[in-house]
Amino acid sequence: MNGSDLPVVRLKPKADARALRHGFPWVYADDLVTDRRTRALSPGTVAVLEDAARAPVALVAINPVSKIMARVLDADPAARVDAGWVAARIARAQALRARLYDAPFYRLAHAEGDGLPGVVIDRFGDIAVVQPNAAWAEAHLPALVEALVEVTGVTTVLKNAGGRARALEGLDDLPEVLRGTPPEGPVEVPMNGATYMADLTGGQKTGLYFDQRDNQAFAARLAGNGRVLDVFSHVGGFGLAALAQGAAEALAVDGSAPALALAEAGARASGLGDRLGIRQGDAFEVMTALGQEGARFDLVVCDPPAFAPSKPALDAGLRAYERVARLAAPLVAERGFLVLCSCSHAADLARFRRASLRGIGRAGRAAQLIRTGFAGPDHPQHPMLAESGYLKALAFRL
Repeated sequence: MNGSDLPVVRLKPKADARALRHGFPWVYADDLVTDRRTRALSPGTVAVLEDAARAPVALVAINPVSKIMARVLDADPAARVDAGWVAARIARAQALRARLYDAPFYRLAHAEGDGLPGVVIDRFGDIAVVQPNAAWAEAHLPALVEALVEVTGVTTVLKNAGGRARALEGLDDLPEVLRGTPPEGPVEVPMNGATYMADLTGGQKTGLYFDQRDNQAFAARLAGNGRVLDVFSHVGGFGLAALAQGAAEALAVDGSAPALALAEAGARASGLGDRLGIRQGDAFEVMTALGQEGARFDLVVCDPPAFAPSKPALDAGLRAYERVARLAAPLVAERGFLVLCSCSHAADLARFRRASLRGIGRAGRAAQLIRTGFAGPDHPQHPMLAESGYLKALAFRL
């Protein structure tokens, strides 16, 4: 469909059309004229967005059941969203990753940051895992898969339907094999000199967190040949990177037994199996116990899940980040290093930094902040969307 064939939705007079013309990618329900015709549009419908004076603004995807009722697909209201349009966006995204990485293991599409609103694609060699987290992507999934296969040459495409974002869009949580045959077991992922094991069908999110790659590489330098504590380790992200760069030993702590089993498998695949220990349990309880045991590490890394996934959870989330820092700081040896991470977009960098420093101070430690890290360049930020810059990693010398 081109613009002349499409339904039209209109901004209310109070809405800020200028921000949209300057690139802001979302239109909230409160800013749209939601008459009966607009509310009757099926989720994922492509429409032309007009301002209050009926001048075209952009091409958008509509979802009447979402608070983000319109997502900007193209600044050209006359654009045609079809397989060719999707293929061009994926090709542009892949060209960036090909410049950045030697092997095809990365986030291939980072939603609004790559001009594919709500669409996350992680690539694992010949396998791609797609999270269509917006109704338009679910509605156009066949075209998306065709374009993905055509541009990248992947032979298997898996759909991951977990996560809060799909629920907010009114979408189901049912995973699916969209193309090819799913892997029979965990997939080996080379990264930062180590081999990670990613469970693409039963693991968290798409199976592995590529966003921490650069932060893991930096932390590995801090570890030197010392002892490492990797808390909330998932499949051993920071610990395996440190071991691959020469750390003497690492202890991975996580509540998930399957994740720790994958960490152990990754250590064996990396030839590091005898240097990785695991401890399953609640991270707060394990850190408390380690403190009571008098354990000390040259590098402690805490990479928890999102404690503040939304604004209503912000205060409780900041208290949780402060508690993490308070329990972790005593475990750091004199002049050792502490890396604290947050993937909560609601907790901005300044708030997260203050909470971390409060916790370090309450533990009786003094700190130098030596680096502030973010997600890797395969997670490009949309410059007008703070949510796309969700990851923060603070490296301290204590």
